[in-house]
Amino acid sequence: MRRGFTLIELLVVIAIIAVLIALLLPAVQAAREAARRAQCVNNLKQICLAAHNYISANDRVPLGDFYPSGTNESANGVTGNGGDRYSYGWTLVILPFLEQTPVYNAYNFVSGFRDPGGGGPTINTTVMYNQLSALLCPSESASARPQAPYGALNYVGNVGGPGALQTFSGVIISPFWGNTSAAPSTNCISLAAITDGTSNTAMFSERLMGVAGNPTVIVGNKDQAKRAIFQAGTAGTLNGNDMTGAMNVLNACKSLPATTTSLSSYRSGQIWTIGHPWAPLWNRYFHFGPPNMHSCDTNPSAFSGLGGGQGVIPPTSNHPGGANVGMCDGSVKFIKDSVALQSWWALGTRAGGEVISADAY
Repeated sequence: MRRGFTLIELLVVIAIIAVLIALLLPAVQAAREAARRAQCVNNLKQICLAAHNYISANDRVPLGDFYPSGTNESANGVTGNGGDRYSYGWTLVILPFLEQTPVYNAYNFVSGFRDPGGGGPTINTTVMYNQLSALLCPSESASARPQAPYGALNYVGNVGGPGALQTFSGVIISPFWGNTSAAPSTNCISLAAITDGTSNTAMFSERLMGVAGNPTVIVGNKDQAKRAIFQAGTAGTLNGNDMTGAMNVLNACKSLPATTTSLSSYRSGQIWTIGHPWAPLWNRYFHFGPPNMHSCDTNPSAFSGLGGGQGVIPPTSNHPGGANVGMCDGSVKFIKDSVALQSWWALGTRAGGEVISADAY
């Protein structure tokens, strides 16, 4: 007599299969994330290598922004040192060393971001709409560019430590200082200026792109909060070597209520080509708050919501527990969210004189 499976036996088999799937899925997801993280590390290494090739050709580290860069970049048509200081950033000048020479040659550096006489950009939109995969982290989960059709950016340059201590103390800095401007060559630095050691100084890291449509985000939304920027409500003295002021800014940012609404949520990496002295949220980050902390601005001004000179703009990522950081020697290290604050600050300065060991981060 032939006998089939009983209902109980079928249910037991189904239950066993379900348990096996439940055990297998996290392992599969972990393996996929490991592969994505490895690709992210490779992207950062390629960017660091491109920056070193740029340094070899120019004897200078690429700037975070190249203002003043041309005669027609100002929104109001003012030439030279006037206007709004929008410019192009480090991403463009390393393109020939990322095997992207055609994109580099297609960019009109005389016009820059703005067209003559003001208004929105039209001359360079062919380049600015282009999305380069080498500038995107594979673990980025956003399905839409923050300001489509413009290409976005996940990798950002180290502008330095807390602005209340010293602005532009990092590597990917600005030529613009204080309330005056200087030619892009004036405030460039060479590798010789990185006296803390290239293996102990960060050059690039990663940051999640902003949220398309600029929706209101609250601090309590942990995923979107890493993409937005909030108002800290306090500020130290810029370039004042003010440790108390720096800690006040950081603590004010950390202690924001979960219901605090964002100043903006779309500006992180919103356009991959542009840079601005006081807008690090576009293409740079600060060694202030630890990785994956939410960002804060301290300056309620026209540039509010872009980071200013002493904002809290940390790296952010979807890698569990931390973010990848490309060092000035070309190596890439995974820095945990729990990194000691003093070690994190020390990694951000090029000439701070801090003594830090490899087991401190």
